[in-house]
Amino acid sequence: MSDSAALAARLSAHMAAHGLKTTQQRQVILEVFLEAGEHLALDELLLRVQERKAGVGYATIYRTMKLFVEAGVAQERRFGDGQTRFEVAELGDDHHDHLICETCGHIFEFEDDEIERRQAAIAGRHGLRIKRHRLDIWGECMSPGTCRFREEQQRAAAG
Repeated sequence: MSDSAALAARLSAHMAAHGLKTTQQRQVILEVFLEAGEHLALDELLLRVQERKAGVGYATIYRTMKLFVEAGVAQERRFGDGQTRFEVAELGDDHHDHLICETCGHIFEFEDDEIERRQAAIAGRHGLRIKRHRLDIWGECMSPGTCRFREEQQRAAAG
């Protein structure tokens, strides 16, 4: 079963347990969210959903994402820019960390087995077994004077 199918099944089970119905709007929001492959703010998700289904409003997106978080399909993330972003929930032992550019806001996801081993070793030395954790590192894209992602975005818009 694919991750998307497993998350859809997780949502379906949650909704059934709480007497909620699957609606066409929720289905479109789920599809768009799972296909996005990035951290989305509510307004970004709204624009993408409206491309597929006109008439979906901000309140519907807000309530649906709250439902997705409760069902374990989405995770809320706050990266210090004042916006709540959502990413697809991880299944099983999947785990990733984040590098965030403070200039352009680009979020890089990364996995590093050595960092995971070191964190477990440090926790063990303090008598703690890690159940979950989150590592977010803030920095700046390494282009002098301007962010390299901003430069790429400007070139793409001009070309």
